[in-house]
Amino acid sequence: MDSTALIPVQYGLDTFYFLICGALVMWMAAGFSMLEAGLVRAKNTAEILTKNIVLYALASIMYLLIGYYIMYSSPEGGILPSLGFLIGDENAVDVVAAGGEDAPYYSARADFFFQIVFAATCMSVVSGAVAERMKLWAFIAFAVVMTGFIYPVQGFWKWGGGFLDAAGFLDYAGSGLVHMAGASAALAGVLLLGPRKGKYGPNGQINAIPGANLPLATLGTFILWMGWFGFNGGSQLKMSTIEDANAVAQVFTNTNMAAAGGLVAALITARLLFGKSDLTMILNGALAGLVAITAEPLTPSALQAVLIGGVGGVLVVFSILGLDKLKLDDPVGAISVHGVVGAWGLLAVPLTNADGSFGAQLLGLVSIFAWVFIASLVVWAILKAVMGLRVSEEEEYEGVDVVECGLEAYPEFTSKR
Repeated sequence: MDSTALIPVQYGLDTFYFLICGALVMWMAAGFSMLEAGLVRAKNTAEILTKNIVLYALASIMYLLIGYYIMYSSPEGGILPSLGFLIGDENAVDVVAAGGEDAPYYSARADFFFQIVFAATCMSVVSGAVAERMKLWAFIAFAVVMTGFIYPVQGFWKWGGGFLDAAGFLDYAGSGLVHMAGASAALAGVLLLGPRKGKYGPNGQINAIPGANLPLATLGTFILWMGWFGFNGGSQLKMSTIEDANAVAQVFTNTNMAAAGGLVAALITARLLFGKSDLTMILNGALAGLVAITAEPLTPSALQAVLIGGVGGVLVVFSILGLDKLKLDDPVGAISVHGVVGAWGLLAVPLTNADGSFGAQLLGLVSIFAWVFIASLVVWAILKAVMGLRVSEEEEYEGVDVVECGLEAYPEFTSKR
């Protein structure tokens, strides 16, 4: 058979695979929603759900209008992105049929959709860290800037062919570009926002503020675990050849094993530290394993993936405890899961990938953190001056559901009768 006759079949298969992986990553928005709704108090549930569904819509629109231009329209090797044209020829199949090394092997629209859901995932990291005391519209305003400007700039540095790509920085699916970036923005917001009332006592004590619905948080973790197969697996970009199909299978396997390693490591660490099997630490351990393997899910063996995820599971427990000692209040542990462990994921790449170097990985780590943290700090500071970031003490006590949304998620349990 003429090899050119296979091109339309490969094009269709790779496009379909890319779209299904994008849909799985979109489903992670539901996972973040359920996880965060389970880990906040009942009186703040409706507002956190509102944040998560609104940010997904905003990310879609802002990435369409601005973000994609910034991330993919500039000459290779640059630092400052330029504005360009959006997604390319919708009739890209004609280009494929013409052949050539530069011919696309899937629909440009599939790539665009896949990029949208990554931008939304980055912003989802922020919502849990600032939960229970931030004004809804301050968060919405920040989401517009984050998904339209801040995230695409550092995304361009690697995935758009910018200077990090030229320097040899490796980040297969976004331990740094998505997860650590989101955590950096969250950290800037938490610093300006301050902790929840009652979280820290005058004598240095740390008061636990339990979430309202741990079954929901567990469901959210399972959804995120499932969606991560699309997150990492889709980043192989295609699967129509034997080599790519085998690579996708390896990525799926390693993604699963790293999550398992992170969960078990967090379980053991929590048991040793607290004498209890803390479910919230276990859930965050699974997510930490997933974040850790995201920078390089292809080159490790399955056992190496377990170990990489396991280190992430240990790190996340100590990071959550450490941030509390610093009085950085993160209700869901997002900064630890996505930031600290995201950094570990980047540094772990050279351990299994001979093409990676610690120098390039450090350059990427520092560059991403510095840009996102400083840019976010400026935006948060402007929002604080213009509209304020935090609800009043009385509104925080009453719950942001009623204040911001005018309704309650669990009216039978929280309403005063």
